Amino acid sequence: MFDRIVAWPRDHVLLVDALGALALTFVCTATATATGGAAVLVSAVMCLPLALRRVRPELSGGLVAVGGLAQPVLAADPQVANVAVLIALYSLAAYAAPWASRGGLLLGLFGALVAPVRYVLPSADLVNTVAAAMFIAVLVVATWLTGRLRRASRQNELALLERARLLEVERENESRLAATAERQRIAREMHDVVAHSLSVIIAQADGGRYAAAANPAAAAEVLGTISATGRQALADMRNLLGVLRQGPGDERAPQPDAAQVVDLVAQVRASGLDVALEVLGEPRPVPPAVGLTAYRIVQESLTNVLKHAGPAARTRVQVRWDPDALRLGVDDDGRGAAALVPDPGAGGQGLLGMAERARLHGGSATAGPRAGGGFRVRATLPYAPPS
Repeated sequence: MFDRIVAWPRDHVLLVDALGALALTFVCTATATATGGAAVLVSAVMCLPLALRRVRPELSGGLVAVGGLAQPVLAADPQVANVAVLIALYSLAAYAAPWASRGGLLLGLFGALVAPVRYVLPSADLVNTVAAAMFIAVLVVATWLTGRLRRASRQNELALLERARLLEVERENESRLAATAERQRIAREMHDVVAHSLSVIIAQADGGRYAAAANPAAAAEVLGTISATGRQALADMRNLLGVLRQGPGDERAPQPDAAQVVDLVAQVRASGLDVALEVLGEPRPVPPAVGLTAYRIVQESLTNVLKHAGPAARTRVQVRWDPDALRLGVDDDGRGAAALVPDPGAGGQGLLGMAERARLHGGSATAGPRAGGGFRVRATLPYAPPS
């Protein structure tokens, strides 16, 4: 409940600022009524634009500046509405573009010179006028610096939120990759179980067929071996399949292929990474293993971008269907190139795995820093298996 109360003003900034601007307008115009209609108009022009001070700070600050510059001309006395100038200056420093922030500071310092000359000098000496100008200038600079501190605090908060989001995405990707690696390991184990067991069964069956006529006891022993081997293989396969069935998700989904790179890029883009996809040439059927390798290379490359390139990195994925081979490219302009250079003594397994997958199908995969920053991955996968 308390969190919702605290979050409500942050989620409704326009409404909060509009109510504050209306309240300030009412107070300032009420105090300016005795001065004249021009003062009331100036007060309204200076206060009402504060309703947009956070959603459109440049427009709000410009309108307040118009009212502030018109005040020495239209109003005989300084107005309470001058507090709106400080609020607008703070908002420009905290929320506006840099050019508007600096422009607001310069206009504030200009007003610090004009106001004392207009309102203090006619009734006081030069010393008091200079003192008033210095006081207003210090107030302007202090307000502007407070706004800059608020901007720095907001940027730091946004950076922390972005970092937390990227860490969450990284954890999800690592969990997904770990699950995929475990299932591939189990698939290799299942292949070993089936291949070994069937080899034993076939060999025993061939031997038993020849021994059946001459030695029935040996044939019975062979059949017993076949039966025991089959039961053991069945038990091992049940254990492995039981692991694969654990947990919700896509355990029974087919392995991805090159055609699903489009979906992979869309999924990564939805997680917040600025990634563009370019597909050149006419897609064609490829062996399932080659399609899976292409998908895994792009997946590993994008995962490395998420882990190392930084929150503002831009990435370009190219899938080129050439006449002789499928060629893949993943480029980013991030800052993680040094972190991805494989050290033979430590890590680099993702990059080594990409190269091994490509070599397995007669292709190649390279990865390294780009000129000017960022990282580049290139892979070539022939359509036909190596002869």
